[in-house]
Amino acid sequence: MLWEWIAMPQGLRNAPATFDRCVTNLLRLVSDFAPSYFDDVFVHSRARDGKTDVEVHRIHVRKVLTLVREHKVFANLKKCIFEANEIPLLGCIVGKNGVRPDPEKIKAIGDWPVPVDVKGLRKFLGLAAYLHKHSRIYAEMTVHLSRLLKKNERWSWSTECQHSFESIKKILVQSPVLAIADQDRPFHVVCDASDFAIGCALMQYDSDGVDRVG
Repeated sequence: MLWEWIAMPQGLRNAPATFDRCVTNLLRLVSDFAPSYFDDVFVHSRARDGKTDVEVHRIHVRKVLTLVREHKVFANLKKCIFEANEIPLLGCIVGKNGVRPDPEKIKAIGDWPVPVDVKGLRKFLGLAAYLHKHSRIYAEMTVHLSRLLKKNERWSWSTECQHSFESIKKILVQSPVLAIADQDRPFHVVCDASDFAIGCALMQYDSDGVDRVG
């Protein structure tokens, strides 16, 4: 007697990679407007050919759902979001105007108590590191805090540590919006160097002439 799985079983080491490859292959014909990340599919649309963005979006959604039905893959309707201006994605909120942090994570940072040990500091810096792409000079602000994570370092919450902690919270809760790169506009690279570091950034001028990181 032979048995065949009709759903991806849990516990197998290669299950996530196999499932992701299956979904990617399934959606390869619509990948230009429906990229996927494991079991999440994001359909985005723009106005074109005389149709509004909503009309184009409905066509795209219908194509994706048709593919899903033909291959007997099922979507959870309760988790679906249709015709939205922005959606939650991997801890961020993504919309046509850009990418911003999840408000719940921003609130968690703002309400975070002063760490009293290394374990608490690691948790704070872990969440802050995830959100730091939305801020500037993050590395400089974490110097005193990162020093406490070194092996055999004695725990001493100094005035500098408190200042760094408050500065990180302040800059992260401001929640700036990251612009989405426009593939129809040119990019340029900005480089800088000093005696101890070198860095570069991919930049692009937006429609208002503001130079943004790509």
